[in-house]
Amino acid sequence: MAFKFDPEFVHNFALSTFEQMPGLANLWNFPNDFAKYGLEVNGNKWDFPVGLAAGFDENGKAISFFTKLNFGAVEIGTVTPKFQIGNEKPRLWRYPSEESFRNSMGFNNLGAELVYQNVVGANRNGKSLGINIGKNKLTSREDAAGDYRILYDKFAGVVDYLVVNVSSPNTPGLRELLGKEFLREIFSELEKGRKKTPRSLYLKISPDQDFKDLENTIEVAKEFGLSGIIATNTTIMEQRGKGGISGKLLRDKSKMVRKFVMDRIKEVDHMQMIAVGGIFSFDDIWEHWKMGGKLIQIYTSFVYQGPGILQDFKNEIDRVLLKNKINNLNELLENIKDAKR
Repeated sequence: MAFKFDPEFVHNFALSTFEQMPGLANLWNFPNDFAKYGLEVNGNKWDFPVGLAAGFDENGKAISFFTKLNFGAVEIGTVTPKFQIGNEKPRLWRYPSEESFRNSMGFNNLGAELVYQNVVGANRNGKSLGINIGKNKLTSREDAAGDYRILYDKFAGVVDYLVVNVSSPNTPGLRELLGKEFLREIFSELEKGRKKTPRSLYLKISPDQDFKDLENTIEVAKEFGLSGIIATNTTIMEQRGKGGISGKLLRDKSKMVRKFVMDRIKEVDHMQMIAVGGIFSFDDIWEHWKMGGKLIQIYTSFVYQGPGILQDFKNEIDRVLLKNKINNLNELLENIKDAKR
């Protein structure tokens, strides 16, 4: 029924409902047992291995709802220093038969101050909270590092982790910041804030980067001691039109990039790769675990399958634990090479 209406209208209506009635989340809840399903990564505790990706709750209006669901962590944003209306509408399209979306939203958000108020006023239900940060559209490439510094300083004291987003295809020139020198400028600027208020810091990457350039990006992440990489953002498919594609149409490309990244960070103990992009089934999660990853985020599959997808994942984890005669997820991942699906 919802698919008969404009997708952005439906999205905003759902967010407004979740904001006003966070107790609705109880309809889908199951008891979260950290001892069984929880993972601790870079000092952040996820009581379930699947989190909500950025982009769904740009302004942090429904934190109290999403953290009441069984997500292990919730990531809000992308947030920019100043209010931003985003790109012209229409800017969100559905591909129901392919369980995918195309969006050209353009970092539409209320700006740092109002989002900050939403964050500090929310009930997080004991969950880890992350924030995805980006530059304003009108901020020049030369001044971009300053935008990220403003946002880090604003939010580091009130969230559990931050994600530098230079990989959205919907802000002109943004992906140019994935170049080695510009990334160094950003993370050099953030060093000051990180020393004052240390927080887990991730870089979200594009699935469309040339692998040689991606290797340079990974080297910068290592150089600045990032907590890890989130792979991946949406992909450009020019034949579909402007914007970035998420969902099943992104899955194969995202998987290929994740394997490339994992092969290059697995020797760095503190670095993790959070998998996002085309995650629809437990098979996708299992593949990530077999590569050596731990944490997962979803967005498009959550829209198409609803909150019940988390129960489905829990049932599959329970089945695998029983099959392998293992008591908890942490132990399973420690022995994942020999584990049976």
